[in-house]
Amino acid sequence: MIRRRALLAAGAGALVGGAWSSVPLAATPISRMETRWWRDRHAAKLREIRERRVDLVLLGDSITQNWEKSGPPGWQDFRPAWDHFYADRNAVNLGFSGDATCHLLWRLQNGEIDGIAPKAAVILIGANNLGRLHWPAADTLAGITAVVDETRQRLPATKILLLGILPSERTAWASEVTVAVNQSLAARYAGAVKGVTFLDLTTVFAPEGRFDRSLFYDPLMSPPEAPLHPSADGQARMALAMEPALAPMLGEAPRRR
Repeated sequence: MIRRRALLAAGAGALVGGAWSSVPLAATPISRMETRWWRDRHAAKLREIRERRVDLVLLGDSITQNWEKSGPPGWQDFRPAWDHFYADRNAVNLGFSGDATCHLLWRLQNGEIDGIAPKAAVILIGANNLGRLHWPAADTLAGITAVVDETRQRLPATKILLLGILPSERTAWASEVTVAVNQSLAARYAGAVKGVTFLDLTTVFAPEGRFDRSLFYDPLMSPPEAPLHPSADGQARMALAMEPALAPMLGEAPRRR
């Protein structure tokens, strides 16, 4: 267990089939099935995709899962924006709090996008790679790329909107890696990969280069935490900024707030 934790922190290669792999852990599918709520949510989402029409999937971590929250308080009331932008688009929320790229990759390989053919998929992942795991930019880039590749393989007709890691105010290191990863993603997916559109939403949360703490709810918590999760207002602005890219994927005109 100690060895495993050390490897997770260092972002070393994974032990696969009794041999060490050069693939970083960030790009290696890792389950969280030992965590009850995560296991239950995974099972619930498998049932959901079997029971309803799916035109849009949102893949990610707590920022995506937050779309399911409703207030009070108002800064955690995400329901109005969800209802406006996604509810009638047959959207399924596949965000799981705390997931890193490796955990999302495991979910993709274990049924969460099987048997469906959505028009579009939104991917927002990577923030948790830069938290306790402290994985470097190259590893996180490999993890996000693995998620995109897995999604493309399983959903070949689905158009993908890949979002850059959102800015935060955790540590200087996390901010530097966020910029580095987003720059690499922009270069990799600059029209070169069919069916994938990259969108960096940094300017939504840092207009004119100034980070806007008011668009995050973490400082309002008790005790307050560093800005990481967009507030309801911040997430509504994010959804609005996504519309020019996302709406055409769904065959619609962009919606306004």
